[in-house]
Amino acid sequence: QPVDATDPLAFRAARTFAIGDGRPGAGAMSCARPGTGTRAAMRYNGHVQMIGTSQVMADLKAEIERVARSDAKVLITGESGTGKEVVARAINAASARVQTFVPVNCAGIPETLLESELFGHVKGSFTGAYRDKPGKLEMADNGTIFLDEIGEMTLRMQGLLLRFLETGEIQKVGAERLAKATNVRVMAATNRNLQDLISQALFREDLFYRINVIHLIVPPLRERREDIPLLVDHFLH
Repeated sequence: QPVDATDPLAFRAARTFAIGDGRPGAGAMSCARPGTGTRAAMRYNGHVQMIGTSQVMADLKAEIERVARSDAKVLITGESGTGKEVVARAINAASARVQTFVPVNCAGIPETLLESELFGHVKGSFTGAYRDKPGKLEMADNGTIFLDEIGEMTLRMQGLLLRFLETGEIQKVGAERLAKATNVRVMAATNRNLQDLISQALFREDLFYRINVIHLIVPPLRERREDIPLLVDHFLH
């Protein structure tokens, strides 16, 4: 049975299972295969289940449906563990680009590897480059790429990303010529205030305006406590 939201134990359980406890896929919303009990299946590109009946969640779901009809770039902000990637997957699942969703954790990859990860490299371009490798942007052609924690990207990488957003062309590491232009929808997420980073000269203002065409804010669980019983019931059963 759903747990009483006024019970302190229920609240702690909801924080553990819904807000995030450090496990991959822990978040305030979940992705699931239709008709199964799969929980937090973050790598599944099919149906995305967003749990919550609160007004803020109803508004967010309506925004997702509206945003999915366009190819505009999306910036998703919110605190850690609120489900920003789930929102990105929900947008992709409701769009015409549903077949391809490529996530990249910008905070988890060193700058020296992030360029190769995004743009790819050619054989012999650096030590260990034994073959040509396509980047995530090329792999996401005709689909969506999700740049998580974009606020952690260095200024140099921001410049490379900005050029791609302006031209759609990929310059592989070590390549003398540009690769073909790609048709990729870009969604980005961060738990940081990018305006503050801009004022500190840590984030490019021109890149901010490029990615901030549509801005979605994912509410923390404390702003939708009426959803706690549903979340506890979902994660415990």
